[in-house]
Parts: sequence; structure tokens; C-alpha cells
Amino acid sequence: MSMIMSFLSKIFKPLAYISLPVVLIRTFAMSSAKGRYYVRLGIYFASLTTVATVVAFIGAVMAVGGHRDDVCFVSARLFYMLASRTIGITVKVEGEEHLQTRPAVYMGNHQSMLDVLFIGKTMPKKATITSKKSVQMTPLGPFMMAAGAIFIDRGNNARAIRSLQAAGELMKRKRTSLWMYPEGTRHLSEVPDMLPFKKGGFHLAVQAGIPIVPVVTENYWHLYHEGHFEGGQAKIRVLPPVPTTGMTVADIPELIVRVRNQMLEALRDISRQVPAEKDGATESAKDEASLGSPYDRDEKTPGPSVPYVPEVEDPTTFAGTRGVSIIGRTVSMTSLSSSHGVRTASENGTETEEDEGMILVGKPT
Repeated sequence: MSMIMSFLSKIFKPLAYISLPVVLIRTFAMSSAKGRYYVRLGIYFASLTTVATVVAFIGAVMAVGGHRDDVCFVSARLFYMLASRTIGITVKVEGEEHLQTRPAVYMGNHQSMLDVLFIGKTMPKKATITSKKSVQMTPLGPFMMAAGAIFIDRGNNARAIRSLQAAGELMKRKRTSLWMYPEGTRHLSEVPDMLPFKKGGFHLAVQAGIPIVPVVTENYWHLYHEGHFEGGQAKIRVLPPVPTTGMTVADIPELIVRVRNQMLEALRDISRQVPAEKDGATESAKDEASLGSPYDRDEKTPGPSVPYVPEVEDPTTFAGTRGVSIIGRTVSMTSLSSSHGVRTASENGTETEEDEGMILVGKPT
């Protein structure tokens, strides 16, 4: 008996020491909101790293087997399965049938780096995402490369129309879709709202003649913001496809307004209600946002009381283009930005209009 006890002691004593950090972390996490915030944040990034490592091997196998276009779908689902359980956030999707639309440009509202979790639940098959090329050098780079992301290179000077046609024709030929954020940068506040939309994805959809599928994630301020990270459920509503067949560049301003209004209405419908005084405090900001980007308006245009008619751009006058690496290929994609080069500030630092339609992931907001 003493020999057995000695043997068991040799086994369980090391296990006890190994499990001690886990117990301490759990105790710390449950002791305060701040503790839960940092522990969940650490788990979230650990999940990203784990899935990126696994997908690096899975992606290679899928590529050899001719299924490279589904790497993003597989990696997204794997990440959701792991992260949703470890951080305690689940997602309920309405209108999931619209995720079958292909090819399409999927457009979502961009709140924070936590959006990667919600992409994990809704990423359709045969689809990929866009990101700045600089993200390749961040900890998220391997994950996104393994997922077949499109990285935008700002050093390419090819013509805008040709680059848009190349990207759109590739999507139509392979029947693949693209996921992007038309706000161009993250925006998270207690009041459900969205920033003005940039034009890149709309030009791509119109010139390729493919539909736009709006995907709206509820305002998850109650689950996550700086210093606050709790478990719970979030809702996503996938809206019916918006056709672009037969549209021209002249139709894009009206298309932007229509899609944004649909998404904003859905966002406010599925999000938690906020106190009237907080909602009223941001009413002027909402009015300003509804007019579109201030850089898309004439400097002499009066304030929100004057109806805004978005400017119709001549695509042949775009100031510059961006190179896009699409799953091992490179085409050029327009920045679709005006030539004034004015920089805009987001909640997470200063960004430029060159951040058009990208998934911006980085430091938490």
C-alpha cells in the first residue's frame, strides 16, 4: 500500500504544481472585471495563435487538394469553435440563408478586433477577407495568410479601372466572394451607430455586377470595450442581397446611402437600448455620419440641415491604386480615395482614407 501511495504521490504532486497557475489565473479572473478583461483578452489572442498554427498545416493540405478557396471558411469556423467556448461568447445568426449568395461582396459593421470572432461564425464558403499588407508582419499575420486573406499593397500604381475589373473578374470566374468593412476603420461606442462608408467595395461590386450582402453585428458594448470583457450572446442579422446588375458609377452614391441605411436600421433594431440621455448626446454625431464622409463633401457645404447628395466620381480620375495579392496572385486594386490625402482619426489611432474597406485588427479598443 505504501508503494502505491508513493507512486500516486509522484504522479499527482507534479500535476498539482502544474495546475496551480491555472487555478490562480481563474481565481484572478473571477475576482474583478479588470481581471476577467485581461484573462479573456489573453485567451482570445492565444486562440488566434493556436488556430493560425493549425490552419497553416490544414491550408497546405487543402491547397494541394484543390480547396484553397475554402481555407478562410475552415479557419474561421475553427476559430469560432475554440474562441467562443474559451471566452464564453456565442453568436445567434438571423438570415443565415443569405450567406449562400456567391459571388458577392459581404459588408459588415466594424467595431473592434473582436469582430474576428463574429466573422468566424458567419464567414461563407468560397470567400476571403481584405487587410492591409502591413498586418502580415503582426501576430495576426500568419492566421490571415493561412486563411487566404487579400493583402493590399500601397505601392502599386496600376490604373484604377483595370485593377477593379481584374479583381471583379477573378471573383466572377472563380465564383468566390469578398468580405470587407465599408467603414474602413473600427468604431465602438455605447450607442449603436456606424461611421460613413467608403466607396471601394461598392465600386468593385458595381463594376463586377455582383450583389452586396450586408452583415450586421449588434452593438456589443455590453460584452466588450476597453477594460470590460464579459461572456454572453451576440446577434448577427444577414440582410437580403442588394443587386448591382445594370448599375454604373453614377449609381454608387445612392447605393452607398441605401446599403448604409439598411444596415443602420438593422443595427439599432437588434442592439440593446441605451438610456435616452446617452442616445441624445450622440444625435448630432449620427446626423453628421448620415451625410457621408466629410472628405466626400465640398468644404463649403453647410451642416446637417442641408440634404447631402454624394459626389459622383469619375473612376478615371482616381488618384492612386493599390496592389492586391489574391491567394498567390497579384492584381492591383484602387484606393478609391481622393487625392487630398487628408488623414482621419479613429478611436484606435490615426488612419488614412487609404484604409479603405479593410479589416483592421490590432490593439484592442
